[in-house]
Formats: sequence, structure tokens, C-alpha cells
Amino acid sequence: MIRQPSRHCTVKLQAVPARIGHVRRIVSAQLRYWRLDALIDPAALGVTELLANVHRHARPSKECVVELCVLLDQLTVSVHDEDPRLPRIRVADSWDTCGRGLPLIAALSESWGMRPDGSGKVVWFTLPALTTAPEEACTVRDYPDPLPMENTGTTSGPRPGIRGTKVG
Repeated sequence: MIRQPSRHCTVKLQAVPARIGHVRRIVSAQLRYWRLDALIDPAALGVTELLANVHRHARPSKECVVELCVLLDQLTVSVHDEDPRLPRIRVADSWDTCGRGLPLIAALSESWGMRPDGSGKVVWFTLPALTTAPEEACTVRDYPDPLPMENTGTTSGPRPGIRGTKVG
């Protein structure tokens, strides 16, 4: 039985360094409230990277909206900003001090992408979420033959593989 089929939270802010830490704490508190503690670290890291990109690249304004949405078994974290330019993925050299944000998002998320949105854009990522209360989760499935993981190089669809479920 699904007790809360969807949960939603938005935060509007200026993406400046002092506010990014504040939003990270809001995201952590909201996920704790939803009892999604296991998602706090990857969600906070992902939102930090997306907000740092807005701070560094968005024009003319640093104003943006962070949105958290849990629908069934998935948390989607998105950042909407007013700059219509879509991010470009690049390979950072070992001595570069930037250019690792989107590859990091791809590595920590189940899926991610970007799309134009009105006069701006949205960059988003998803994480698997257990939406039933721990006492309602009956079993944890064991998959003896895991599917091979492969890097397809795409940025908009789910990555192949098996999602684990943590109970408790």
C-alpha cells in the first residue's frame, strides 16, 4: 500500500555561495521528514553541483528554483533557472578546477537530463526512493545474476542496471 503517492517541495533562491549551503540543509531536512535519510548525501551533493553551475554560468540572473518531487519509487531533484543555454558536458583534465559537475551528477543518479523550460531551462536527476514505511516493506529481493552496467553516454534516460532497496 502506498501511503503518500507523491510528495513535493520547492525553494526559490539566488544561487550565491551563502545560499547554496542553506538550500543543502533544507533538502536534507525535507528528505529526513519524508524518511528518505539514505538519499540525503547524494541529493545534497547533486543539488550543490547544480546550484554551483547556476552560480557560475547562468545569465542574466542567478535566480532559480530547486524542486524535490517523490513520485512512487523515485526522487527527482531539479533546478530551474532563467538562462536558456543548456549545459555542455566536457571532460575535465586532472588539473582542471571545474568541469566535473555533470559527470558527477551522472555517476550518482539513476537518470538525469536537461530541457528548455519557458525562457530558461531545467536540469534534473533522479534517485531511487523507498516510499512505503519500513514496517510495510516485506522483503528485500536478492538478484543472483546482476545485469551488466554499461555507460551509454546518454544524458536523458535511465541507466541500465538493478536498483537496490535499503530497508530500515
